[in-house]
Amino acid sequence: MQYKQPSQESASQNVIAIILQSLPEEAGLTKVEYEGPRIALYSKNPSYLMQNTQLVSNMVNTIKKRIVIRSDESIRNSEEEAEEILRKAIPKKFGITEIFFDPALGEATIFTRKPVPNFHFDDDFDNIDLVEKTGWKTRIRKTPQIISTLRIINELLRNTVDERTHFYKEIGEKIFRTNINETVEASLITLGGFAEVGRSCMLLSTNESKVLLDCGINVMGTNSLTVLPRFDITGFEMNEIDAIILSHAHLDHTGFLPSMFKYGYRGPVYCSEPTLPLMTLLLKEYLKNANDNKLYSDKEIDEVITYAIPLSFGVVTDISPDLKLVLSNSGHILGSASIHLHIGNGDHNLVYTSDMKFGRMFSVENASWNFPRVETMIIEGTYGINEDTSTQSDESHAHLINVINKAIEEDAQILFPVPAIGLSQELILAIIAYMRADKILKTKILVEKIIADTNSIYEAYPEYLSKELKYAVVEGKENPFRSKQIVTIESKSLKNESSIILSPSSMLIGGPSVGYLKQICEEPKNRLVLASYQAIGTPGRSIQDGSRHIKICDQNIDINCHVEKITGFTTHSDYNQLLAYVNRLRPKLRRIIVNHGEKSKVQNLASTISRIFKIQTQHPLVQESIRLL
Repeated sequence: MQYKQPSQESASQNVIAIILQSLPEEAGLTKVEYEGPRIALYSKNPSYLMQNTQLVSNMVNTIKKRIVIRSDESIRNSEEEAEEILRKAIPKKFGITEIFFDPALGEATIFTRKPVPNFHFDDDFDNIDLVEKTGWKTRIRKTPQIISTLRIINELLRNTVDERTHFYKEIGEKIFRTNINETVEASLITLGGFAEVGRSCMLLSTNESKVLLDCGINVMGTNSLTVLPRFDITGFEMNEIDAIILSHAHLDHTGFLPSMFKYGYRGPVYCSEPTLPLMTLLLKEYLKNANDNKLYSDKEIDEVITYAIPLSFGVVTDISPDLKLVLSNSGHILGSASIHLHIGNGDHNLVYTSDMKFGRMFSVENASWNFPRVETMIIEGTYGINEDTSTQSDESHAHLINVINKAIEEDAQILFPVPAIGLSQELILAIIAYMRADKILKTKILVEKIIADTNSIYEAYPEYLSKELKYAVVEGKENPFRSKQIVTIESKSLKNESSIILSPSSMLIGGPSVGYLKQICEEPKNRLVLASYQAIGTPGRSIQDGSRHIKICDQNIDINCHVEKITGFTTHSDYNQLLAYVNRLRPKLRRIIVNHGEKSKVQNLASTISRIFKIQTQHPLVQESIRLL
C-alpha cells in the first residue's frame, strides 16, 4: 500500500480559500461550515447568492462539492415573528395549516391546503422574497390528511439543534479529509438478503471507508442468526462504519437500523426524503406490536431521525473521501431508491437496485435505468423464474374487478392482507379509479390506520409520485386518497356488511390482518385475496399453496371462505421485467450480482442473464466476500 504524506494545506482549507476568493463583498459571507456532505455558505445577504446562481454553479464546478446557501443567524426573525410574516404573505384562502422551523438549517416548511400561485409544492427552499422578509429559507408543502408523523420528526429535529449542528461539522470533516491511501480497492461482504428474502444488508469496504447498504431484519427468522444481519462475521465494531445508505422504508431493509445506534453507531443515515417519515412510521409500528424481545426502544428511533440526512433524487453527494452517492427512483414504493456509488476517481461504479419495479404503476414512476456508468449491478431476484411472470395488466385488472364485484353482489367481505406501504396504495388507487369509472360497484374501503398514515405521507411528497397522481394530489379535486369510500379503522370488529378491507401484515404472520381473517374466514361467501408476495414458511404461503387449516400465533384457523390469488399488482419487477431492465442498460455491465430472492430464483435469474447477455453473474450466499476492485 502507498500512503500519501500529509499535505501542508488540507483539502478543506483549499476549498474554503477558493470559496472566499470567488465571492464578492455583496455576498455578505459570514462563515463557511461543513453541513454533513455539503458545504454551507452563511450570508447576511442570501438573496444575492440565490439570484446569482451562475456564481454558485461556478464554485461547485471548481471545488466539485455540494454547496448550500444559509442565512446568517443574525438576520433571521424569531420563529414567532417569521410565522406572523409568512401568514400575512400567503393569503388565508390558501389555508396555511402549520409551519415547521428547523433552526439548525435556517429553514421553514409551510403546509397549505391549496396550491399557492407562483409556488410549487415540490420547489426547494428557494423563495427569494420570503427569505428577504424573514431571514428563513422557505418551502411550501401540501398539507396531508394526517400530519402526525411529520410533526413528530419536526419536533425531534427542533429539540436536537445543537447535537445535529455538531454532528454535521464532524461528519463533514471526515468526508472532506484528504485521502490516506493512493490505492483504490473495494469489496462487498454479504450480511443478509442473499439467496433469501429479508434482512437485506451488505457492507462496502474500501481503503478509505466502510459503508452499509441497507440494514434490515427477517421477520420470519427463528433466531438471531436468521433474523439479523450477520455482523458477527465482520470483525469490527458498529462505530467503525462510516455511513449507512437506505434504499427504502420496508423493515426487511431498515428494521435493524435502530439497533445499530443501540450498539454504538453514530454516523449518518442517508435516504430519500420520503423514506425518513415512512421508515419512522414502520419502526414505531414494529415496536408497538413487538413482544418482550424488542430489538430497540423509542430512544433509538429518535437517534435514527436525528442522524438522518435526507437526499433528493439525482443529486451527487460525497459521503466519504472516495465515495460519491446518487439516489435514483427504483419504482417500488414512495421514495424507494436505487443506490449508485462512484468509487474512487472514476475507478468503479456500483448500482444496487434494491427492490425495484420496471413497469407501470399507479403511484410512482417506472424505475430509472439511464445511469451514465455502471460496472457492477446488484439486482433483486424476488421473481427470478419463468413462472414469476405476472399476468398481463389488463387480465390482472379484470380479475380484480371481477373478484370485488362478485363479492359485493353477494354482500360479502373481501380481505386483502397487504404491506402498509406500496401494494396497499396501488390497490387503493386501482379500486378508486375503477369505482369512479363505474367498473367496480361502490362499497366501503376499510383501511387500517397505518395505511391511512402512509397515504398521508404520499400526499406530502407529490414530487415523488407518478405524473397523474401528483396532479390529482396537488390540485386536490380528484385526490384518490381523499375519496369518501375510504374509511380508516384500527384493529376493530367488522360489521356484517359488504366491504373491502386492506390491512397488514401481507403474509399473515401477525398484525391486524390476522384478526380480520378470523372474522371473515368462516363465511363461505367472503373472500381472502392474496395479491402480495408470500414467502416460504409464512401462513400466507401455506394458504396460497392450498392449505385451509393453518396455525397463526399459536391459534388454529380454518379457512372456509373463498381464496383468490391476484397477480399483476406487485411492486416488484417480474421475471420478464428484470430481463428487460438489464437489456435496457447502456453501456453494457461487466458484472451482475443477484440478491433478494429464494435460492432457486436467484440462481435461475443469474444463469439466464449470463446466457442471454453474456455478462458475468454471481448469486452469492450470506457471509460471502466479493472483490469489486
